[in-house]
Amino acid sequence: MSIRVLLVDDQELVRTGFRMVLTGEADIEVVGEAANGHDAIASAARTRPDVIVMDIRMPVMDGVEATRRIAGTDGESRAPRILVLTTFDTDEHVMDALRAGASGFLLKDVTPADFVTAIRVVAAGDALIAPSVTRRLLDRFARLPSPADRAGDVLGQLTERELEVLKLVAEGLSNREIAERLVLAEPTVKTHVSHLLLKLDLRDRAQLVVLAYETGVVRPGDST
Repeated sequence: MSIRVLLVDDQELVRTGFRMVLTGEADIEVVGEAANGHDAIASAARTRPDVIVMDIRMPVMDGVEATRRIAGTDGESRAPRILVLTTFDTDEHVMDALRAGASGFLLKDVTPADFVTAIRVVAAGDALIAPSVTRRLLDRFARLPSPADRAGDVLGQLTERELEVLKLVAEGLSNREIAERLVLAEPTVKTHVSHLLLKLDLRDRAQLVVLAYETGVVRPGDST
C-alpha cells in the first residue's frame, strides 16, 4: 500500500522538485499540492494523505498554524503525519512546529535519499529531526531559565534507564544507535521508548524531544 503524500510549499519549483524525487518511489504516491497553509488544510481533508511535507514560511497561513489545525493535540490516529522542512536551521519556529504536532523536521538541503527516508520514517509512526536542528534547539534552551522544578514533577516517574534513553532520543539517536550506545538489544530500546511515551502521555519521539529540552534533560554540550 502506497504512502500518500501532500506537498505544501509556496514555491512551485520546490514542490516540483519534491514531486520529481518521489515519483520514482514505488511505495510513495503524491496525492496533491498546496501553496499555503490554508489550502493545505482543505487539500488534506480532500486527499487524506498519510504524510504532509510542510513548509513553514508561507503567505495566507504559515506552516505552524496549518500543522496545529491538521495534527491537533488530541493524538487522533487518523491525522496525517507532518514532516516540516525549512531553509535554515536557525528558524525560530522549530519548537512551535513540534509543539503543534509535527513528526519530523528537516532542512531543505537534505539529500533526496534522506528526504525519501524521512517520509517513510514518519509514515511508520516514528519521528525524525535533523541533527543540525537538534543543535539549534540546545542553543535556544540554554538561554531559558532553569527548568529544575518542572523536571522533578515530570521526570520523577522515570527509571534511570528510561532517563538515559530519553536523553539519547533527544540528541537525535535512532533506536539502533541507542542500543549500541547502551549495549542493549534494539527491541529493548523500542520497549523503553514505548514506556516513555506511555508514562509521559506523549504521542511520538518528536514530543519526547520537546519535553527533554524543556525539562533540561539535554543541555548544551550533550548533543552528539
